[in-house]
Amino acid sequence: MNHIDEIMKSMTFDFFGNGKHKITPAAHLASRNSVFLDVRSKEELETIAFTLLHHMPVIHIPINEIPDRLSEIPRGKSVGIFCSSGVRSTMSYFYLRTAGYDNVKIIEGGYSELIEQLKPGKLLKQINQVTA
Repeated sequence: MNHIDEIMKSMTFDFFGNGKHKITPAAHLASRNSVFLDVRSKEELETIAFTLLHHMPVIHIPINEIPDRLSEIPRGKSVGIFCSSGVRSTMSYFYLRTAGYDNVKIIEGGYSELIEQLKPGKLLKQINQVTA
């Protein structure tokens, strides 16, 4: 059995039913030793960019460039994958899993849930936690 077969076989009802492949924006932004992998297009990034300076490093690699830029995605960190609707995040998740990345999750909710976590009160709380 090859690696892709093993990954496919691990994706059971329990896996999906418990959301083991997803993470909320709040949970990911609060996690340590993590990166935010933005797989949206260059045009989307030019319209709305996330720097997340008070949370974690952001890596922007459009989905179609991931195979050529795989070395830019750290293996020793938790990788939260973001796109506007979840489709590209899901494809990127599966690709990274087949490439040997075990600690990857799809950031749920697209723009609306992410923006909710970046409102002033929640951002202040995050900044205070980091500086405390």
